Amino acid sequence: MGRKETSLLMSEVKLLLAEKRTSLATLRTGIAVFVLPLTVLTILVSTSSYYSVWEVPYFIIPLITLCIFLILLAVYLIVRAIRKIRAFDAKIAAIRKKDEAIDKLISTRQ
Repeated sequence: MGRKETSLLMSEVKLLLAEKRTSLATLRTGIAVFVLPLTVLTILVSTSSYYSVWEVPYFIIPLITLCIFLILLAVYLIVRAIRKIRAFDAKIAAIRKKDEAIDKLISTRQ
């Protein structure tokens, strides 16, 4: 392949890696959002001796609803990020097969 084509493919790899970093940040955000409801529920369980769930349903029901929503949002973010990361890896692998110079440059083998 020509130098110009290799340069173009390298730019494409850089773009894909930047998008992969964005997906990894989305994955990190999804994990953080998933931990938040678990933390709130842990606090509720540890302080449950100070209240009765049946006496405060107007606090518990919205809180549980919010926790379920956050867990669903987190699962969506995590699954979406993992799918995108796999797609970017497949595209990078296809580019590596096209050009030996790029394959040598980004090779993970020693």
